[in-house]
Amino acid sequence: MQKQYKLITPGSSVLDLGCAPGAWLQVACQSLGPLQKGGAVVGIDLKKVKVPSMHCDARVQTVCADVMSLPKDQIRALSPKQKGFSVILSDMCPLVSGIRARDAALSAELGMRTLELAVGEAGLVQADDSIEQKEQSDVSGSDPEHRGILLPGGHLVVKLLESEDVKDFSHICKPLFKKAARLRPKATRSCSREIYLICQGLLSLKK
Repeated sequence: MQKQYKLITPGSSVLDLGCAPGAWLQVACQSLGPLQKGGAVVGIDLKKVKVPSMHCDARVQTVCADVMSLPKDQIRALSPKQKGFSVILSDMCPLVSGIRARDAALSAELGMRTLELAVGEAGLVQADDSIEQKEQSDVSGSDPEHRGILLPGGHLVVKLLESEDVKDFSHICKPLFKKAARLRPKATRSCSREIYLICQGLLSLKK
């Protein structure tokens, strides 16, 4: 995925949600370039994750927390200069029960939480064509509570379980980014329903 889309570039600030066991942490750190290029990688997971020392350096840190309840401002505070991240990766997946509809709904819930963190309430309102322009203006102001933690021009990757919800999720994302595409990596097992939605180039919110 990184080779194909070049999501992480030297000096990027990367947020890895659901970072266990640490594969994306390694890929992200190696994609930051040499130490003098700067950059940072922050991984968050329900499990305590040890930073893979062989492939990661001091720019990588992990936090044990529940993304569903962790306040947005606390996540933003983990970014360089507390300004936000240039790449957000979500590899979060619910504990699969085998009940397809239930699993898909839980996956979509995790996906929507990721999107809300990335673009904020302002972005979600802007994506909703049924909202009046005045309401958009009210919500997309400078209030940090309404803003997301993904920087303008940034990229978002969200893992989802295939269902009708994926189509709806994609429909919400498309007006917010320059590009939005679905990807099923070659390494994914044939029996798996996991796919990734790759959103590139977050557009600036309308004022």
